[in-house]
Amino acid sequence: MEIEFINNDFERAEYFQSILLARATGGDADDNHYLLMRQHLMSNPNYAEILPRWVKTNRNLDQFWQYIKNKFPSYAERRQFLYDEINPLLEYLETKQTLPAAKSIDEVLSKFDSDGIHFAWQKALERKAQDPEGAITISRSILESVCKHILHAKNIDFNETNIELSELYKITAKELNLSPDQHSEKIFKQILGGCSGIVNGLGSLRNKHGDAHGSSPRAVKPKPRHAELAVNLAGTMALFLISTFDAIET
Repeated sequence: MEIEFINNDFERAEYFQSILLARATGGDADDNHYLLMRQHLMSNPNYAEILPRWVKTNRNLDQFWQYIKNKFPSYAERRQFLYDEINPLLEYLETKQTLPAAKSIDEVLSKFDSDGIHFAWQKALERKAQDPEGAITISRSILESVCKHILHAKNIDFNETNIELSELYKITAKELNLSPDQHSEKIFKQILGGCSGIVNGLGSLRNKHGDAHGSSPRAVKPKPRHAELAVNLAGTMALFLISTFDAIET
């Protein structure tokens, strides 16, 4: 295909998908075109947010081939996977709708660790209205899982059985260059200090009002609005950590 005749980003995304389909099913695919389409799509923050994480980590078609051949044995499975994975971007480009924050967080978490983090996110969303205490506990677990996943990926040793969320985040933030003391600009130190405060607050909120440790009969019960705040803050911080990790690893 002559890429100079591609007129818009929807066509670029379609062509990018066709390159992936061809390479995954034994057809001819141009690595230079893959690099150009990938670079163009990833350079747009809105597109990069929707693209699957494996697009960000497979920098050429050879790397993609190693990824896809080990993931699925059959051509049919590979085709369905690629249709499902690229379709959110095509839908976004076709409708030009802004992704809601919750959907954005959901997409990123689902691709980061579908067996753990995404499940926890879904449960928190389900429980925040009817079970605020449970939702608060899950919110803390989401951040804990994200931090542990990042530290495992970076081969960093830490105490997995007995560590507070505040300390776990501190180690993770340092590895991602997100600690306030790693920056000299006052505004960055202030923002990153605020992030640390959010995580510490979520850990304390879970210890005081979550359902993990039981509660005193006199304890003030959290309301759905408190749970909603905890879930949204946890999702936002998880998204920030994962996006930072991806930016460093890409």
